[in-house]
Amino acid sequence: MDEVALTIDRVAVDDFLTRNDIPGLVDIHTHFMPQNVLNKVWQYFATPRESMPEWSITYKGSEEERTAALRSLRVERFTSMLYPHRPEMAAWLNAWSAEFAAAHPDCAHTSTFFAEERAVEDVRAALESGAEVFKCHVQVGAFDPTDPHLDKVWGQLAEAGVPVVTHCGSGPEPGPHTGDEPIRQVLSRHPNLTLVIAHMGLTEYEAFLEMAEAYPNVHLDTTMSFTDFSERANPYPRDLLPRLAAIGDKVVLGSDYPNIPYRYPHQLEALEHLELGSAWLRAVCWDNGQRLIGAKA
Repeated sequence: MDEVALTIDRVAVDDFLTRNDIPGLVDIHTHFMPQNVLNKVWQYFATPRESMPEWSITYKGSEEERTAALRSLRVERFTSMLYPHRPEMAAWLNAWSAEFAAAHPDCAHTSTFFAEERAVEDVRAALESGAEVFKCHVQVGAFDPTDPHLDKVWGQLAEAGVPVVTHCGSGPEPGPHTGDEPIRQVLSRHPNLTLVIAHMGLTEYEAFLEMAEAYPNVHLDTTMSFTDFSERANPYPRDLLPRLAAIGDKVVLGSDYPNIPYRYPHQLEALEHLELGSAWLRAVCWDNGQRLIGAKA
């Protein structure tokens, strides 16, 4: 880690929090996972492809360095978003993340699942072990959220009231089951599901905004949204901002740390540049995250 750059980051974050009267940050979308899996994720981003611009990960380092850097940036609660890309992988990832959460109490105990026969048991076991948030990656998993194996899973999660951060939009690369229609079908069956749509629903921004307006527990996370990097290829429609301002209690800070191609404060500054006000920023960066994944009493 570049300590000089981190010092500059800390000053920028402190200034942002002071300007907007925010006590700290809750980041619902950060990635910690077994190092061999993380190495494959980093390799994916490092591989040139036509559909994605050059992506140089800013916060590479040891697990200890990455957790320390995140804490130094005033992030008081975060997650270990991890996800399977094949069957019979979720239980192993969940065991790892349970150990990680036990060793890092400021990390919300994060779990995951895959569309397979054992999914119901995997989720039941994770909930019984204290899972506080789940990650569902429709694009990487290449599974249909309406898969029959998942119907009881969505029901379990809706009943438990545990948030599920779901990468289901078609950006930055579409998958066979990404887009808004499968999620609409899930919500029609489980309308009380606490669903957090990652990346503001990139690229189906308006469709997922409509869901957040229509369903009581659907949220949007800000991950990479509004940054220069994302705006170049997939700008957020500015005519949607008044509606986004109106649902300030349903937008929550996410960053994708450490897998971001810019410095951490840029995400915060990008939100501030929307000019939706300090009260909206406090809700997004602190209040809503505390409600969803705040530390248990």
